[in-house]
Amino acid sequence: MLQCFTFGRRAPRAALRILSVVAAAAALSGCYVVKNPYVPGTTVEYPNDYRKRHKIALRDGSHTMEVFIGQSRGSLTPTQRAEVLSFAKVWKDEATGGVVIDVPTGTPNQVAASQALREINSIFAASGVPMQSVAVRNYTPENPQKFPTLRLKYSKIIADAGPCGLWPQDLGPSFDPFYNENRNYWNMGCANQRNLAAMVVNPADLVQPRGESDIWTSRRTTVLEKYRTGQPTATVYPNPTKGYLSDIGQ
Repeated sequence: MLQCFTFGRRAPRAALRILSVVAAAAALSGCYVVKNPYVPGTTVEYPNDYRKRHKIALRDGSHTMEVFIGQSRGSLTPTQRAEVLSFAKVWKDEATGGVVIDVPTGTPNQVAASQALREINSIFAASGVPMQSVAVRNYTPENPQKFPTLRLKYSKIIADAGPCGLWPQDLGPSFDPFYNENRNYWNMGCANQRNLAAMVVNPADLVQPRGESDIWTSRRTTVLEKYRTGQPTATVYPNPTKGYLSDIGQ
């Protein structure tokens, strides 16, 4: 016995609603929206690629070195001279502005710091740092318990990513679609991006390749001469097995 069911006039409307819901779900299947960890109370589209989620950006930063000068010593130690010399050399390679030297005032080591400043300026001059690029400022330490130091500082371009440690979603089981779809959580890959940005020597390398530098003419001439005469072009070391075994105990 056959039974016939009649849905009435509401059936087309119900079917239309179901179709609209399915179409909307299909349109949103490629996107994933979560709470914006940077702006509370807002949402943001969730890229599944950690390189897009935690982009490495170039921005203005600074490099600071502190020189500890005791109240009874007005000259630099040999280690401090080497540090100031290295600071001057690095400044010529990566600085985007002049050097600022902060000298403490109203402290027990004020006189000694002023005397050490003359030696620092002489090291800068000998290293090729123009004196018009060096500015000296006096400062009064806010915390009397902290040792007042001479601070050398210059601006530079740095690469940075993050901040890390943001958790807009719970990682545990939930009814959230991101858990069922096994997507990367927000903080994943942030530490790797931040470490890569901190380790790169020249931040511009993340944006564009470097220009070609001059070749080593003497080595290239040697290799081409060996190639012309049919000799092996590999580098010949005096003792190629030196690093294979340790000499300890021999």
